[in-house]
Amino acid sequence: MVFETVARIIAERIECDPSEIKNDSTFRDLGIDSLDTVDLMMSLEDELGIELELDQKLETVGDLVEFIENKQE
Repeated sequence: MVFETVARIIAERIECDPSEIKNDSTFRDLGIDSLDTVDLMMSLEDELGIELELDQKLETVGDLVEFIENKQE
């Protein structure tokens, strides 16, 4: 569920089909910069109802999904 939500929000942000986003897709390859990342995190907080404070560098969509899943535990 977390992956699907992350993929949908990223897809909306970069205007692509969510099926194009994979766990190993890097943010750089998707054209997501640090400013986009902040906006993405705020959207995810609203969507998932949790507070996300990035305390590590995330390279891939899978890294972000794992980060969120660990915060939900």
